[in-house]
Amino acid sequence: MTTSSPNLSRIGLAGLAVMGQNLAFNIAEKGFPISVYNRTTSKVDETVKRAKQEGNLPLFGFHDPESFVNSIQKPRVIIMLVKAGAPVDQTIKTLSVYMEKGDCIIDGGNEWYENTERREKAMTELGLLYLGMGVSGGEEGARHGPSMMPGGSFEAYTYIEDILLKVAAQVPDSGPCVTYIGKGGSGNFVKMVHNGIEYGDMQLIAEAYDVLKSVGKLSNEELQRVFSEWNKGELLSFLIEITTDIFGIKDDKGDGYLVDKVLDKTGMKGTGKWTVQQAADLSVAAPTIASSLDARFLSGLKEERVEAAKVFESGGFSDILTDQVVDKEKLIDDVRQALYASKICSYAQGMNLIRAKSIEQGWDLKLGELARIWKGGCIIRAVFLDRIKKAYDRNPDLANLLVDPEFAKEIIERQSAWRRVVCLAINSGISTPSMSASLAYFDTYRRDRLSANLVQAQRDYFGAHTYERTDIPGSFHTEWFKIAKQSKI
Repeated sequence: MTTSSPNLSRIGLAGLAVMGQNLAFNIAEKGFPISVYNRTTSKVDETVKRAKQEGNLPLFGFHDPESFVNSIQKPRVIIMLVKAGAPVDQTIKTLSVYMEKGDCIIDGGNEWYENTERREKAMTELGLLYLGMGVSGGEEGARHGPSMMPGGSFEAYTYIEDILLKVAAQVPDSGPCVTYIGKGGSGNFVKMVHNGIEYGDMQLIAEAYDVLKSVGKLSNEELQRVFSEWNKGELLSFLIEITTDIFGIKDDKGDGYLVDKVLDKTGMKGTGKWTVQQAADLSVAAPTIASSLDARFLSGLKEERVEAAKVFESGGFSDILTDQVVDKEKLIDDVRQALYASKICSYAQGMNLIRAKSIEQGWDLKLGELARIWKGGCIIRAVFLDRIKKAYDRNPDLANLLVDPEFAKEIIERQSAWRRVVCLAINSGISTPSMSASLAYFDTYRRDRLSANLVQAQRDYFGAHTYERTDIPGSFHTEWFKIAKQSKI
């Protein structure tokens, strides 16, 4: 690598919205001088001002792309943090004009993996290197240590490995939360599935909350105590921690707690939807993640749900919940176990999806290493990921997390509680789509014989699709209709 005069920055960053700004400060704070650029120049000035306030960080702002690019030492590395899609192409176009052979562009946004692969090919033709890097952890992670998933040019990764290792979240027993993921769009794909797992996780926690609140009649104070307790054990995680905080926050615009005033209508940016579409394309079952996506779609029908509630109330649908008498402590313990068992299924589905894609694309992704870099910095960080890493260390070819001896034992110990919670929810008229989907996934996967034989018979009956037999090898077709007709005569 060529060295440059000391007044040049080590790296550049374009795109100074919340994530970009925070990542730039993180890089500068770790001792790497950084140049920043944004199309809206006021953002550049604001970032430079904030860098001074945060301790005179070595951050330098530029108003035009040419002087920005020229301020970086060669081979130049520029991270873009702009909105996925057309803005990325626009930014590449603006910057690449001033870049030279061997320079590198990194897209740090949530991009569709095939777009990254298309851009990498186009960049190669210009003699430039390209990386698609998933960054997880929100603004807090970006500022103090995210989990990062770079994929694409390995040569480009070597340019900035020293920076990424310092900037990433640091986990005492397993190191920085970054690794070279693999070729092509693998970094974006892994980040996309990470977000799909996150959808499942959030929905499962919301269902646990619904059962405890609606059936167990727990107050926000009690919920905060319960979640705080859960965060000391096997469920210790970022999402349980922030949920604990949410239950304690009072409404600053009225009485009571803020959580009760938040509209029950979930938004999304699309990565969860992509995950489910990819699962379908690859024929990988991901029911926990898919049901969490459906739950978001249904939550969006707020006006329709309000009307439906009136229809069923006037139609004599009584509130089932009033009849329930529950032992609170027992319910809390059951829900904890059900949440943990359901979560194993969600992660198992995500890992299987990553493996299927890795095989299809020849990426050779290391699942245990992914679990390791998710242990810190990212939204799904959890103590539980250490168990997943160990499962893949024990057996890199593990067919499914469910059959890892440790996880299998934990599921067996928790299945009674899991079933009780799902039954209680169903009998109480509370929907637990992701918990139920996780249980159905487990119950389907653990059975050596399913009702699929009947579906195959039906397919052969109406479409002559043929079937295989359990006792004789080969492919068979039966004239079901004719035989059935004769027997009726």
